[in-house]
Amino acid sequence: MTDDSAFDLVILGGGAGGLVVASVAGQLGLQVALIEKNDRLGGDCLHTGCVPSKTLIHTAKVASLMRRGGEFGLDAVEPTVDLGRVMDHVHSVIERIQQHDDAERFRGYGCEVLLGEAARFVTPHEVEVGGRRISGRRFVIATGSRPFVPPIEGLEEAGCLTNENLFSLRERPRRLLVLGGGPIGLEMAQAFARLGSRVTLVERLPQLLPQEDPELARILERRLVAEGIDVHTGVTAEAVLSTPDGHQVRCSGGHRFVADRILVALGRRPNVESLNLAAAGVAVGPQGIEVDRRLRSSQRHIFACGDVCGPYPFTHMAEYQAGVVIANLVFRWPKKVDYRVVPWVTYSDPELARVGLTEDQARARGLDVEVLRFPFSDIDRAIAEGETAGLAKLVVRRGRLLGASLLGPHAGELIHELVLAMQTGARIGDISATIHAYPTLAQIHRRAVNTAYAPRLFSPRTRRLVRWLNRLLP
Repeated sequence: MTDDSAFDLVILGGGAGGLVVASVAGQLGLQVALIEKNDRLGGDCLHTGCVPSKTLIHTAKVASLMRRGGEFGLDAVEPTVDLGRVMDHVHSVIERIQQHDDAERFRGYGCEVLLGEAARFVTPHEVEVGGRRISGRRFVIATGSRPFVPPIEGLEEAGCLTNENLFSLRERPRRLLVLGGGPIGLEMAQAFARLGSRVTLVERLPQLLPQEDPELARILERRLVAEGIDVHTGVTAEAVLSTPDGHQVRCSGGHRFVADRILVALGRRPNVESLNLAAAGVAVGPQGIEVDRRLRSSQRHIFACGDVCGPYPFTHMAEYQAGVVIANLVFRWPKKVDYRVVPWVTYSDPELARVGLTEDQARARGLDVEVLRFPFSDIDRAIAEGETAGLAKLVVRRGRLLGASLLGPHAGELIHELVLAMQTGARIGDISATIHAYPTLAQIHRRAVNTAYAPRLFSPRTRRLVRWLNRLLP
């Protein structure tokens, strides 16, 4: 073992979580080795996930607005869609953001960056990568996750798409079948429909977005159907037969669909198989690497963060967990994860954002809650912009938020006022008392909260009090 192969910290995975840890540890003077199996840093989010999908979604939104020109006093235009050009734009955005995750930047922080080879444990304190053994006092595993492709007869032979190869398409599928009605499936179904594909969406559970508020999920489903997407819930794909005329997909209930391409969006699996975790003595469970609240594995010098350990497969969760790892590993401060207030967003149009409990979840726990609603159709800014679909739905107990769901324009941006209110324990009265600029979409928070006070404010008792005060006082 040579000295140049001994490090204070070895990080496996160059996605969001690993990069946050590497940048802080390197700049603080620790000897850091950052190992990424692909030839570029940035991980799934940058190359095949968040960044390309949101870029594609925005392009599809522009196409939709072109068709809606008549609503705004303009001529409606049917866009000419060249998917190759669209994907060139998608990849230009990836390349621009890639500059922030350039390997030389991290080498400038003092990290040794190893690309293009996967690492595997050979002992609890050693990994092997590219024929080289590297030792570390501590390790962080941040190897992320990959799409799950179920063992459906004929599916792989059909050359199915996942988020890993979807953004390499150059020709628009005339007929696209999407398996999975979660966030990824729903977002891509709507995007490709707006770009001109005939889209069928199949979800095995009774509702789209099964983790979300059923009322809002139903509203969003109606929007997708109105845009021409053929939605089937409670249906499971069973077999695929590929023919010269397309891929015939046999499903439960006697359903049969024909598509030119099939997109599989049925969840993700942690990337643990190639790590040889048994050699390190690291325990693995259904969600991936088992960690405690300080994100330590069964080997206390080995930490994990991000999709590889769960419980939430979000980039912002990987970044949050990386901060917890830094506190424990770098500063030796016993910080623990806190998952009580975790927001997430489905980037459909309208967007669906969520934090905390839904109404059904709160009632299932036996909690006595008040549910406040307010529609975007009564928000002046939404009317001005022609984006009035959806509503805010707040779940309140004893004057404080237990959860919130927003379906509407820019819901992913708007949710953070409610996230902050929950994180700080603010009362809904604080939201009501906060001045919200007019005309903004954010006024929906104050309007929703004020629905709790209106019945009391205009009650017979208050009316009598007002009459009495005005007679008594000059």
